[in-house]
Amino acid sequence: MAKLIEIHGLKKSYQKKEVIHEISFDIQQGEILCLLGPNGAAKSTTINILCGALSYTSGTILYRGTKIEQNLKAFKEKLGIVPQDLALYEDLTAEQNIQFFASLYGLKGNALQEGVDFALTSVGLLDARKEKVATFSGGMKRRLNIACAIAHQPELLIMDEPTVGIDPQSRNHILEAIRKMQTNGMTILYTTHYMEEVEEISTRIIIMDHGRIIAEGSKEELKDRKGDRKIFIQLKEPTDLALHEFYQIEGVKTLELNQNQLEITTIKGIENLDKLIALLIKLQQKIQNIFIQADNLETVFLDLTGRSLRD
Repeated sequence: MAKLIEIHGLKKSYQKKEVIHEISFDIQQGEILCLLGPNGAAKSTTINILCGALSYTSGTILYRGTKIEQNLKAFKEKLGIVPQDLALYEDLTAEQNIQFFASLYGLKGNALQEGVDFALTSVGLLDARKEKVATFSGGMKRRLNIACAIAHQPELLIMDEPTVGIDPQSRNHILEAIRKMQTNGMTILYTTHYMEEVEEISTRIIIMDHGRIIAEGSKEELKDRKGDRKIFIQLKEPTDLALHEFYQIEGVKTLELNQNQLEITTIKGIENLDKLIALLIKLQQKIQNIFIQADNLETVFLDLTGRSLRD
Protein backbone atom coordinates (compact mmCIF):
# COMPACT_ATOMS: atom_id res chain seq x y z
CA MET A 1 0.00 0.00 0.00
CA ALA A 2 1.10 3.56 -0.67
CA LYS A 3 1.68 5.83 2.30
CA LEU A 4 -0.95 8.57 2.51
CA ILE A 5 0.32 10.12 5.76
CA GLU A 6 3.80 9.80 7.29
CA ILE A 7 4.59 10.95 10.83
CA HIS A 8 8.24 11.16 11.84
CA GLY A 9 9.52 11.95 15.35
CA LEU A 10 6.37 13.76 16.46
CA LYS A 11 6.63 15.52 19.81
CA LYS A 12 4.17 17.67 21.71
CA SER A 13 4.84 19.51 24.96
CA TYR A 14 2.64 21.68 27.15
CA GLN A 15 4.90 24.13 28.97
CA LYS A 16 7.66 21.74 30.08
CA LYS A 17 5.61 18.54 30.13
CA GLU A 18 6.07 16.28 27.10
CA VAL A 19 2.81 14.48 26.28
CA ILE A 20 3.84 12.92 22.95
CA HIS A 21 7.29 11.38 22.99
CA GLU A 22 8.77 11.32 19.47
CA ILE A 23 6.34 8.90 17.83
CA SER A 24 6.60 7.75 14.21
CA PHE A 25 4.01 5.90 12.15
CA ASP A 26 2.27 6.03 8.80
CA ILE A 27 -1.29 5.77 7.52
CA GLN A 28 -1.50 3.66 4.39
CA GLN A 29 -3.90 4.46 1.59
CA GLY A 30 -7.11 2.43 1.77
CA GLU A 31 -6.63 0.96 5.25
CA ILE A 32 -8.65 1.13 8.47
CA LEU A 33 -6.06 2.01 11.08
CA CYS A 34 -7.34 1.70 14.65
CA LEU A 35 -5.55 3.91 17.16
CA LEU A 36 -6.00 2.47 20.65
CA GLY A 37 -4.93 3.40 24.14
CA PRO A 38 -6.22 3.91 27.67
CA ASN A 39 -7.27 7.30 29.02
CA GLY A 40 -4.26 9.61 29.03
CA ALA A 41 -2.44 7.82 26.21
CA ALA A 42 -2.41 11.04 24.07
CA LYS A 43 -4.65 9.66 21.31
CA SER A 44 -6.80 12.79 21.21
CA THR A 45 -3.74 15.03 21.14
CA THR A 46 -2.34 13.03 18.23
CA ILE A 47 -5.63 13.27 16.34
CA ASN A 48 -5.95 17.01 16.97
CA ILE A 49 -2.46 17.51 15.56
CA LEU A 50 -3.30 15.46 12.46
CA CYS A 51 -6.46 17.54 11.98
CA GLY A 52 -4.43 20.72 12.06
CA ALA A 53 -6.32 21.90 15.14
CA LEU A 54 -3.26 21.73 17.38
CA SER A 55 0.36 22.68 16.82
CA TYR A 56 3.22 20.32 17.62
CA THR A 57 6.60 20.91 19.20
CA SER A 58 8.79 19.05 16.71
CA GLY A 59 8.73 16.34 14.09
CA THR A 60 7.41 16.04 10.54
CA ILE A 61 4.00 15.19 9.10
CA LEU A 62 3.83 14.41 5.38
CA TYR A 63 0.76 14.13 3.17
CA ARG A 64 1.60 12.28 -0.03
CA GLY A 65 5.27 13.02 0.57
CA THR A 66 4.88 16.77 1.20
CA LYS A 67 4.86 18.56 4.55
CA ILE A 68 1.26 19.41 5.39
CA GLU A 69 2.26 22.96 6.38
CA GLN A 70 3.31 23.64 2.79
CA ASN A 71 -0.25 23.16 1.56
CA LEU A 72 -2.45 22.94 4.64
CA LYS A 73 -5.57 24.08 2.79
CA ALA A 74 -5.30 21.27 0.23
CA PHE A 75 -4.73 18.72 3.01
CA LYS A 76 -7.77 19.86 4.99
CA GLU A 77 -9.94 19.67 1.86
CA LYS A 78 -9.11 15.96 1.66
CA LEU A 79 -9.84 15.40 5.35
CA GLY A 80 -13.09 14.35 7.03
CA ILE A 81 -13.51 14.48 10.82
CA VAL A 82 -16.12 12.68 12.93
CA PRO A 83 -15.78 14.11 16.47
CA GLN A 84 -16.71 12.17 19.58
CA ASP A 85 -19.09 14.95 20.60
CA LEU A 86 -22.02 15.46 18.24
CA ALA A 87 -21.64 18.52 15.98
CA LEU A 88 -25.18 18.95 14.68
CA TYR A 89 -27.86 21.64 14.47
CA GLU A 90 -30.97 20.22 16.13
CA ASP A 91 -33.42 22.66 14.49
CA LEU A 92 -32.23 21.80 10.96
CA THR A 93 -33.13 18.71 8.96
CA ALA A 94 -30.63 15.94 8.28
CA GLU A 95 -30.24 17.20 4.73
CA GLN A 96 -29.69 20.80 5.82
CA ASN A 97 -27.01 19.76 8.32
CA ILE A 98 -25.07 17.91 5.64
CA GLN A 99 -25.51 20.77 3.15
CA PHE A 100 -24.06 23.22 5.66
CA PHE A 101 -20.96 21.17 6.48
CA ALA A 102 -20.39 20.13 2.86
CA SER A 103 -20.57 23.78 1.74
CA LEU A 104 -17.64 24.53 4.05
CA TYR A 105 -15.58 22.28 1.75
CA GLY A 106 -16.68 24.29 -1.29
CA LEU A 107 -19.39 21.95 -2.57
CA LYS A 108 -22.27 23.67 -4.37
CA GLY A 109 -24.84 23.03 -7.06
CA ASN A 110 -25.01 19.49 -8.42
CA ALA A 111 -21.83 18.46 -6.59
CA LEU A 112 -23.41 19.49 -3.30
CA GLN A 113 -26.61 17.55 -3.97
CA GLU A 114 -24.65 14.47 -5.06
CA GLY A 115 -22.53 14.70 -1.91
CA VAL A 116 -25.62 14.94 0.32
CA ASP A 117 -27.22 11.93 -1.40
CA PHE A 118 -23.99 9.94 -1.07
CA ALA A 119 -23.66 10.76 2.63
CA LEU A 120 -27.29 9.99 3.50
CA THR A 121 -27.20 6.72 1.56
CA SER A 122 -23.92 5.68 3.19
CA VAL A 123 -25.33 5.94 6.71
CA GLY A 124 -28.86 4.72 5.91
CA LEU A 125 -30.70 8.00 6.50
CA LEU A 126 -31.99 8.73 3.00
CA ASP A 127 -35.63 8.30 4.09
CA ALA A 128 -35.10 10.69 7.02
CA ARG A 129 -33.49 13.49 5.01
CA LYS A 130 -36.36 15.97 5.62
CA GLU A 131 -36.73 15.23 9.33
CA LYS A 132 -35.35 17.58 11.98
CA VAL A 133 -32.42 16.31 14.01
CA ALA A 134 -34.27 17.07 17.26
CA THR A 135 -36.57 14.12 16.48
CA PHE A 136 -33.71 11.67 15.89
CA SER A 137 -32.67 8.86 18.22
CA GLY A 138 -29.13 8.77 19.59
CA GLY A 139 -28.09 6.22 16.99
CA MET A 140 -29.50 8.29 14.12
CA LYS A 141 -27.63 11.36 15.37
CA ARG A 142 -24.39 9.38 15.45
CA ARG A 143 -24.97 8.26 11.87
CA LEU A 144 -25.76 11.81 10.77
CA ASN A 145 -22.59 13.01 12.51
CA ILE A 146 -20.68 10.68 10.17
CA ALA A 147 -22.68 11.78 7.12
CA CYS A 148 -21.69 15.41 7.72
CA ALA A 149 -18.02 14.39 7.52
CA ILE A 150 -18.16 12.39 4.28
CA ALA A 151 -20.32 14.38 1.84
CA HIS A 152 -17.16 15.75 0.18
CA GLN A 153 -15.81 12.16 -0.03
CA PRO A 154 -12.52 12.75 1.83
CA GLU A 155 -9.38 10.75 1.21
CA LEU A 156 -8.76 10.43 4.97
CA LEU A 157 -11.61 10.08 7.45
CA ILE A 158 -10.72 10.49 11.13
CA MET A 159 -13.32 8.96 13.46
CA ASP A 160 -12.98 9.62 17.19
CA GLU A 161 -15.11 7.07 19.09
CA PRO A 162 -18.08 7.42 16.71
CA THR A 163 -20.25 4.73 18.34
CA VAL A 164 -20.28 5.87 21.97
CA GLY A 165 -23.57 5.17 23.72
CA ILE A 166 -25.61 3.81 20.80
CA ASP A 167 -27.74 0.72 20.27
CA PRO A 168 -26.30 -2.46 18.69
CA GLN A 169 -28.29 -2.02 15.45
CA SER A 170 -26.89 1.48 14.86
CA ARG A 171 -23.41 0.27 15.74
CA ASN A 172 -23.63 -2.56 13.21
CA HIS A 173 -24.90 -0.15 10.56
CA ILE A 174 -22.01 2.23 11.20
CA LEU A 175 -19.41 -0.54 11.06
CA GLU A 176 -20.90 -1.84 7.82
CA ALA A 177 -20.79 1.69 6.37
CA ILE A 178 -17.13 2.02 7.38
CA ARG A 179 -16.22 -1.25 5.66
CA LYS A 180 -18.03 -0.12 2.51
CA MET A 181 -16.23 3.25 2.49
CA GLN A 182 -12.90 1.48 2.86
CA THR A 183 -13.78 -0.90 0.02
CA ASN A 184 -14.49 2.16 -2.14
CA GLY A 185 -11.02 3.56 -1.43
CA MET A 186 -11.42 5.78 1.63
CA THR A 187 -8.69 5.69 4.27
CA ILE A 188 -9.92 5.64 7.87
CA LEU A 189 -8.22 6.43 11.17
CA TYR A 190 -10.47 5.07 13.92
CA THR A 191 -10.38 5.31 17.71
CA THR A 192 -12.57 3.32 20.06
CA HIS A 193 -12.66 1.58 23.43
CA TYR A 194 -14.78 -1.26 22.02
CA MET A 195 -12.39 -4.08 21.17
CA GLU A 196 -15.07 -6.02 19.30
CA GLU A 197 -15.19 -3.14 16.80
CA VAL A 198 -11.44 -3.34 16.31
CA GLU A 199 -11.70 -7.10 15.77
CA GLU A 200 -14.37 -6.50 13.15
CA ILE A 201 -13.04 -3.64 11.01
CA SER A 202 -9.32 -3.04 11.58
CA THR A 203 -6.71 -3.76 8.94
CA ARG A 204 -3.95 -2.49 11.24
CA ILE A 205 -3.68 -1.38 14.87
CA ILE A 206 -1.47 1.03 16.80
CA ILE A 207 -1.55 0.94 20.60
CA MET A 208 -0.40 4.06 22.47
CA ASP A 209 0.27 4.58 26.15
CA HIS A 210 1.68 7.60 27.99
CA GLY A 211 2.35 9.36 24.67
CA ARG A 212 4.36 6.50 23.15
CA ILE A 213 3.60 3.77 20.63
CA ILE A 214 3.98 0.47 22.44
CA ALA A 215 2.71 -1.95 19.79
CA GLU A 216 1.77 -1.97 16.11
CA GLY A 217 0.51 -4.54 13.62
CA SER A 218 -2.54 -6.43 12.42
CA LYS A 219 -4.83 -8.02 14.99
CA GLU A 220 -3.32 -11.41 14.16
CA GLU A 221 0.22 -10.10 14.66
CA LEU A 222 -0.65 -8.49 18.00
CA LYS A 223 -2.30 -11.67 19.25
CA ASP A 224 0.83 -13.62 18.32
CA ARG A 225 2.89 -11.30 20.54
CA LYS A 226 1.23 -12.82 23.56
CA GLY A 227 3.53 -15.71 24.40
CA ASP A 228 1.40 -17.34 27.10
CA ARG A 229 -1.95 -19.07 27.27
CA LYS A 230 -4.23 -19.67 30.22
CA ILE A 231 -5.77 -23.04 31.02
CA PHE A 232 -8.53 -23.27 33.63
CA ILE A 233 -9.36 -26.72 35.03
CA GLN A 234 -12.35 -27.13 37.32
CA LEU A 235 -11.85 -29.94 39.84
CA LYS A 236 -14.27 -31.71 42.15
CA GLU A 237 -13.09 -31.28 45.73
CA PRO A 238 -9.32 -31.17 45.11
CA THR A 239 -7.35 -32.74 47.95
CA ASP A 240 -3.65 -33.41 48.47
CA LEU A 241 -2.81 -31.67 45.20
CA ALA A 242 0.97 -31.70 44.75
CA LEU A 243 1.34 -28.46 42.77
CA HIS A 244 5.14 -28.77 42.47
CA GLU A 245 4.73 -31.76 40.16
CA PHE A 246 3.06 -29.61 37.50
CA TYR A 247 6.22 -27.54 37.07
CA GLN A 248 7.96 -30.63 35.73
CA ILE A 249 5.70 -30.50 32.66
CA GLU A 250 7.26 -28.60 29.76
CA GLY A 251 5.85 -25.11 29.23
CA VAL A 252 4.21 -24.61 32.63
CA LYS A 253 5.12 -21.18 34.01
CA THR A 254 2.72 -20.46 36.86
CA LEU A 255 0.11 -22.40 38.78
CA GLU A 256 -2.61 -21.27 41.16
CA LEU A 257 -5.46 -23.09 42.88
CA ASN A 258 -8.49 -20.90 43.62
CA GLN A 259 -11.07 -22.92 45.52
CA ASN A 260 -11.86 -25.72 43.04
CA GLN A 261 -10.28 -24.11 39.98
CA LEU A 262 -6.71 -24.73 38.84
CA GLU A 263 -5.35 -21.82 36.80
CA ILE A 264 -2.27 -22.69 34.74
CA THR A 265 -0.14 -20.33 32.63
CA THR A 266 1.82 -22.13 29.93
CA ILE A 267 4.00 -21.08 27.01
CA LYS A 268 2.02 -20.77 23.78
CA GLY A 269 3.03 -23.33 21.16
CA ILE A 270 3.88 -26.08 23.65
CA GLU A 271 1.08 -28.64 23.62
CA ASN A 272 0.91 -29.99 27.15
CA LEU A 273 -2.81 -30.33 27.94
CA ASP A 274 -2.64 -34.12 27.64
CA LYS A 275 0.22 -34.21 30.16
CA LEU A 276 -1.67 -31.95 32.57
CA ILE A 277 -4.73 -34.20 32.41
CA ALA A 278 -2.61 -37.32 32.83
CA LEU A 279 -1.00 -35.85 35.95
CA LEU A 280 -4.38 -34.95 37.44
CA ILE A 281 -5.61 -38.50 36.83
CA LYS A 282 -2.44 -39.82 38.45
CA LEU A 283 -3.15 -37.57 41.44
CA GLN A 284 -6.66 -39.03 41.56
CA GLN A 285 -8.36 -35.71 40.85
CA LYS A 286 -11.81 -35.60 39.24
CA ILE A 287 -12.02 -33.09 36.36
CA GLN A 288 -15.35 -31.31 35.92
CA ASN A 289 -14.50 -28.81 33.20
CA ILE A 290 -11.57 -27.50 31.14
CA PHE A 291 -11.43 -24.04 29.60
CA ILE A 292 -8.61 -22.59 27.49
CA GLN A 293 -8.66 -18.81 27.29
CA ALA A 294 -8.81 -17.75 23.65
CA ASP A 295 -6.44 -15.04 22.47
CA ASN A 296 -8.24 -11.75 21.89
CA LEU A 297 -7.34 -8.09 21.57
CA GLU A 298 -8.80 -7.31 24.98
CA THR A 299 -6.24 -9.49 26.79
CA VAL A 300 -3.40 -8.26 24.56
CA PHE A 301 -4.39 -4.63 25.23
CA LEU A 302 -4.64 -5.15 28.98
CA ASP A 303 -1.32 -6.99 29.13
CA LEU A 304 0.41 -4.16 27.25
CA THR A 305 -1.16 -1.19 29.03
CA GLY A 306 -1.96 -2.61 32.48
CA ARG A 307 -5.25 -3.72 33.95
CA SER A 308 -5.96 -0.82 36.30
CA LEU A 309 -8.26 2.00 35.16
CA ARG A 310 -6.47 5.30 34.61
CA ASP A 311 -7.63 8.86 33.94
